[in-house]
Amino acid sequence: MQNFRFWQIWLLVVSLYLAVFGLVLAFFNQSSLMNVLFNDHINPVFWQGEIAPENMAAFQAWIYGVLGATVSGWGIAMAFLAQVPFKAREKWAWNAFAASLTIWFVADTLLSAMHGVAFNVGFNVALLLLLGLPLVFTKKHFQ
Repeated sequence: MQNFRFWQIWLLVVSLYLAVFGLVLAFFNQSSLMNVLFNDHINPVFWQGEIAPENMAAFQAWIYGVLGATVSGWGIAMAFLAQVPFKAREKWAWNAFAASLTIWFVADTLLSAMHGVAFNVGFNVALLLLLGLPLVFTKKHFQ
């Protein structure tokens, strides 16, 4: 029982972190902090050391804003799943986590790899571990 509670809280915390990260990405994607944590790792893949054109920076701000809003919504949905039906050991909640995580990871990681954005592939693997390990360790509680 104690082990299950640990992983359920883990999922809740990581989901809330994801929601906050999404909001930071949405509203502060062109900030100095996000440059260091995010943009400086991705921009060189597309602009090989050059500064992105001004109109490209405006597009990037918008697309990262939309992406961040989506990520935040996904994080909030997962937090609610973790806090109520997952905690109650409703099998559909485990399946929803697993399906959502799998579809996101395969699509996002494949596209990142195809475009040579290794930083995002690594970020995805880390997030897969953070969200996937609790699923592995709690599967037996949902059968």
